[in-house]
Amino acid sequence: MTLWLQFIYKEQTHIGVLNDDIINIYNGDLFNNPLASGETCRLEDVEILMPCRPGKMLALWNNFYSRAEHEGWNIPPEPLYFIKTSNSFNAHLRPIVRPSSYSGPVVFEGELGIVIGKPCSHVCEADAEEHIFGYTCVNDVTAKEILKRDSSFTQWTRAKNFDTFGVIGPYIATGLDVDRLVVQSILDGELLQDYPVTDMVFRPHKLVSMISQDMTLYPGDIIACGTSLNAAAMADGQTIDVSIEGIGVLSNTMTPAG
Repeated sequence: MTLWLQFIYKEQTHIGVLNDDIINIYNGDLFNNPLASGETCRLEDVEILMPCRPGKMLALWNNFYSRAEHEGWNIPPEPLYFIKTSNSFNAHLRPIVRPSSYSGPVVFEGELGIVIGKPCSHVCEADAEEHIFGYTCVNDVTAKEILKRDSSFTQWTRAKNFDTFGVIGPYIATGLDVDRLVVQSILDGELLQDYPVTDMVFRPHKLVSMISQDMTLYPGDIIACGTSLNAAAMADGQTIDVSIEGIGVLSNTMTPAG
């Protein structure tokens, strides 16, 4: 297993591989055979950025059997997804900012993120693995009250895409057995979400294959696999940690609008 990250060190942006608390610095493109520079630095001396810059993030709804059963939802015959726009993208340890135009509940959703590593269009499920670079943690933040504020139109785009509402990182893990992963969300030290990836209706390889029939996926694009039970609202000042063993802990604090 390898943990990739992007970071600022001595006022320069780098990519690297994390080993314990030491980063081995690489040169080149994360998705095109980067080369080890031979240089290292300490994790404590860097500013962690998003591990990649997605062109788009596609986020699943109703992709877990246990949540569908709890909510009384039908199991969908195909993936149901919306898009997270680039202005929403946010990194580890950066604040999740409450929108100044909205005073309702802001909800965290801890999720597994699939990171695409090579262009992907009309691939079969058996070939999906070669198009997946790795996996990351995602917090798909939602202004929940906006979703159904207008009974004539569910506002997925607005509710999901305020600035800072698409949090990813801190690392991309490669070489994982994805079926062994468990997603946990911890709000101010209280474990609220704790669910296995194996409860997905559409697992990662299936998602990549099916979505690639609709649109081309490019290196750095992320598919957020959806969330299960017990997503909850965050109060200003609370810290939410999305933790996936083998990938890391994505930590952010909710802050009021400035």
